[in-house]
Amino acid sequence: MSKTVLYARVSTIDQTLDHQKTQAEQAGFVIDEVIADHGVSGVSTKLKDRPEGKRLFDKLRHGDTLLVRWVDRLGRNYEDVTKTIRDFMQLGVIVKTVINGMVFDGATSDPMQKAVRDALIAFMAATAQAQAEATKAAQRAGIEAKKGDPKSYPGKKPSYDRKTFRQVVDMLAIGNGTSEISKATGLKRQTVLRIRDNRAGAEAALTRWGM
Repeated sequence: MSKTVLYARVSTIDQTLDHQKTQAEQAGFVIDEVIADHGVSGVSTKLKDRPEGKRLFDKLRHGDTLLVRWVDRLGRNYEDVTKTIRDFMQLGVIVKTVINGMVFDGATSDPMQKAVRDALIAFMAATAQAQAEATKAAQRAGIEAKKGDPKSYPGKKPSYDRKTFRQVVDMLAIGNGTSEISKATGLKRQTVLRIRDNRAGAEAALTRWGM
């Protein structure tokens, strides 16, 4: 009997295991088992090298489903993410994402369907790496800001918290428009545009305010 396994990589406050599981269940997924890695970098550590991630390759069988919040839970390096998804498809495992309900299935033999699928995998993997690099840039900016005068004014307090910031980033990644994101998050359209155009700066502002 096939099963659905949710894999969660927990690395920040807004990415708790409970949050990822609840989000999946609210999207209508029925989860048979949850496997999670805590505090493991998605940039420098391949899925097969993570304590729990490598269990997935032993546990999942043909016809099973691997469910992740988004492809960045599998990794944040373009080559690693694309290879990981292809490895699972070759095993007959279906990879699904909670965000936007993406499905990557290796069963198709139609060349056009394969081309569309592979292009989508490549795009999502590239986006995951770009987001990781933007996060690192924001962290560096925050550290540099803290090296200055500790009493210096940290700038205007952001009108969004880290959870809302993550929601905006996720929605941008899957192609939602600024007006749609503004309506979903309650943020002004101008705020969404600032986050879109300067994600590193927006995240650095959160860091300066300790948010």
